[in-house]
Amino acid sequence: MSADFAQNRRVALVTLVVDTYDRAKTFYCETLGFECLADEPLPDGKRWLVVKPKGTDGCGLLLAEADGGEQMLAIGNQTGGRVGFFLNTDDFARDHAAMLAKGVHFLEQPRHEIYGSVAVFEDLYGNRWDLLEPSHSPT
Repeated sequence: MSADFAQNRRVALVTLVVDTYDRAKTFYCETLGFECLADEPLPDGKRWLVVKPKGTDGCGLLLAEADGGEQMLAIGNQTGGRVGFFLNTDDFARDHAAMLAKGVHFLEQPRHEIYGSVAVFEDLYGNRWDLLEPSHSPT
């Protein structure tokens, strides 16, 4: 095998197409408790708006306002109705209760799987997420 790639790489951002920057920022930062890492205007009227869960060094979301009809159609269905995003937590019960109190819509009751405690919720647009507290079983 060729060693053409650096060994220290990671997925840093995933784009999430949204209807408006401000509405998306409010949901992710106020309702889900994410932090805003960047909200910078770009010359074309767009913004570089990056959010991610507080206190993590994992992947962030680039919130991108839809530009045109095709992108508008993708809002809320970027993964074809499948769970496409995974929000890990160290305390499922705490975060599930806090999210319910903030009005987050869960599609199911919490369940316990071999990989951890989980429940599917929808974001502001209908994209499906897992709230997941991974099990700490030996690998």
